[in-house]
Amino acid sequence: QVQLVESGGGLVQAGGSLRLSCAASGRTINGYAMGWFRQAPGKEREMVAGIVWNGRNTYYADSVRGRFTISRDNAKNTVYLQMNSLKPEDTAVYYCAADTRAYRVIVPSTPRGYDYWGQGTQVTVSS
Repeated sequence: QVQLVESGGGLVQAGGSLRLSCAASGRTINGYAMGWFRQAPGKEREMVAGIVWNGRNTYYADSVRGRFTISRDNAKNTVYLQMNSLKPEDTAVYYCAADTRAYRVIVPSTPRGYDYWGQGTQVTVSS
């Protein structure tokens, strides 16, 4: 079992920044691809960013590329999402997820590719 806990969400003005953290426990995530997803009210969950186990391959949705950066610290069993130049349309609940098929070199880009999920953290961007 892998437990994932997100933190770092909050209310920020448009143009501002937030850094989300996803702390894992129960098992090391060093060999797993990790993803960040978001879901706004009335919308489907969409992938925002993902990173393979060694950080050498990443994925970004077109809507966030150039503004968001995913990273991981395997020593801390933690994944991060740095979000800059935030826009009101970034408002959503953000979820962290783990793909436990070890040592994949491609980031799964759909929710079905992930086995474990956190509870989410709310990000609200005001205009």
